[in-house]
Amino acid sequence: MVVIEQLLSHSEIKRYLETLDTVPWLNGQNTAMGMAADVKNNSQADGENQQVKQLVNQLLSRIGQTPKLMSAALPEKIFPPCFNRYVENQTYGYHVDAAIMRMPNSQDVLRSDLSMTVFLSEPESYQGGELVISTEFGEQKVKLNAGDAILYPSSSLHKVTPVTAGQRIAAICWMQSLIADAHVRQNLYELDQTIQSLITDSAANRAQLDSLHHVYHNLIRQFAQV
Repeated sequence: MVVIEQLLSHSEIKRYLETLDTVPWLNGQNTAMGMAADVKNNSQADGENQQVKQLVNQLLSRIGQTPKLMSAALPEKIFPPCFNRYVENQTYGYHVDAAIMRMPNSQDVLRSDLSMTVFLSEPESYQGGELVISTEFGEQKVKLNAGDAILYPSSSLHKVTPVTAGQRIAAICWMQSLIADAHVRQNLYELDQTIQSLITDSAANRAQLDSLHHVYHNLIRQFAQV
C-alpha cells in the first residue's frame, strides 16, 4: 500500500465538495458487480453529469502529474474516477474488485491491478467509514486526511465500515499497470524512490546514478506488458 499525501490541495477539496453538493447522486448498488452488489450500500455521483465529468478529468490530470503515484502504479490504463458518498448507517462489506472492467462508453477493458481511494472528507467530519484492507499482515484500517490518497492491490479483500455520523465522500478509481506482477512492481517502485532520493543528494555519484537508472529502465523493458 502506498499513501499519497495531498494529492489534492485544501482549496481543490473545497471546490470538489461544493460541486458534488449540487450534482445528482444515484444508488451505488447499481454499479456493483457480482457478489459485491449484495454488500454495497452507498450512493454515487452521476457519472453522466457534466460537472462530475469535469471533476473526473481534473483528477485524472492530477494523477498524471504526481510522480510518486506514477512511480508506484506505472499505469497503462486508468478507469475514470467515481465519486461515492456514505451517510449514517451506510457501509460496503468485504468484497474484491472485479478483475476485468469495461471502460465507460467503450469496448475497451481494463485489468484491475491497483485500486485507489482519494479521501475528500476530513476524518473528523464523520465517524466510522474506515477503509479496511485485508493483507498478509492482517487488517489495515485507513482513514486519511482530505486530499490524501491510498493505492493498494485490487486483489485485496477490502471494505468500508459503517458510517455512524456525518458523511464520507471519496473518489475511487482502478488502474491497469504496465507491470502486471505486483512483486516486480513493488521492487521497481522502491528502486525508483531510491534513485529519486539520491538525485537530491549533492554527495551522490553521477555514474552510480546512471547505472541505477540503466537497471531500472531495463527491468521495465523486461517486465512491461505493452
